[in-house]
Amino acid sequence: MNSLTVVVPFFNEENTIIESISKLNNFDFISQILLIDDGSTDDSYKLVEAFCSDKIKYQLIKLNSNQGKGHALNKSREYITGKYVVIHDADLEYNPNDLTEMFKLIEEDNLVLGSRFIGDKERVNIYSRTFVANKVMSFFFSFINRVRITDIATCYKMMPSNYFTDIEYKEKGFSIEIELVSKFLKKSTKIVEVPISYAGRTYKDGKKIKAVDGFFYLFNTIKYKFF
Repeated sequence: MNSLTVVVPFFNEENTIIESISKLNNFDFISQILLIDDGSTDDSYKLVEAFCSDKIKYQLIKLNSNQGKGHALNKSREYITGKYVVIHDADLEYNPNDLTEMFKLIEEDNLVLGSRFIGDKERVNIYSRTFVANKVMSFFFSFINRVRITDIATCYKMMPSNYFTDIEYKEKGFSIEIELVSKFLKKSTKIVEVPISYAGRTYKDGKKIKAVDGFFYLFNTIKYKFF
């Protein structure tokens, strides 16, 4: 039976993380929920530790210092046990119900992306500038790599675990999104996009990605294509 590992990197998400990760327990095809605390300074780790204490699927890893999403994902590679792996953020912007449709389409040589820009799923975009920036970055990535990807910045990326674990990633921050897909394209061009829902949150509520990350996305699109 195919199995899925869900990797959840988190940093200071005490207000949302328990609600977010508890939803992942509802799916039989999820065999492992790997939680990576990227040096939280609030009560996130304590809350997750207590939540996971009596749950077999959940595994908690604590990193000593906060170095970014990419760093946390890189550190997760040695612990993954599922045949496939997907990334899930610890906030409540993404709905785990969308993983069901993505899992139906995963194969041993493809990458399934959850897109917030196709289909008619319910979506709430708080910042119009972020919406436009994502569109621009996706168009630029698609143009440079000669593929069609509508949402390169999506968190929901599902892939074969052997692909994810065999590659060491360099990016420590959010640019891991670009590096991951860029390096996948060097092995396979089989990319499938699935419509997903989205509930954007504000910076006041804890949103962490910044405008400067958009410039890194564009720079690294070129970097990982040509260098």
